[in-house]
Amino acid sequence: MSLGTEWVIDATGCDAAALANTEQLRKVFDRVIGELDLHVLGEVVWHQFAAPGGVTGIAMLTESHLTCHTYPEFNAATFNLYCCRERVMWPWKTMLTEMLGATDVTVRVCERLLKIEEPSLKEVGQWAK
Repeated sequence: MSLGTEWVIDATGCDAAALANTEQLRKVFDRVIGELDLHVLGEVVWHQFAAPGGVTGIAMLTESHLTCHTYPEFNAATFNLYCCRERVMWPWKTMLTEMLGATDVTVRVCERLLKIEEPSLKEVGQWAK
């Protein structure tokens, strides 16, 4: 049984200024959320660290969560999207290239599964009594 899909995204070669710009990262979240028809619970939380100014963001979703962590000093960003309901793949590579200047984007997809074991014949017989 599927419990959802998790996308783990690593973007490198990004523009350091974009990675330290909370407003630019809000735009990325807005596009992901809008284009995948996700639903935010409460407010998206953002924190900007001291120089070099990396940013962490998290959106709690009715579908689960969306997070990002940026590393301007390494021109890198990581994103994580977990949805308990089926969603199409968002074009991470295209969008992060366009919005953050990424030169390389790796997307790993993890299907979260619940193993349901079939009862043995002996157990089935015990239930019938």
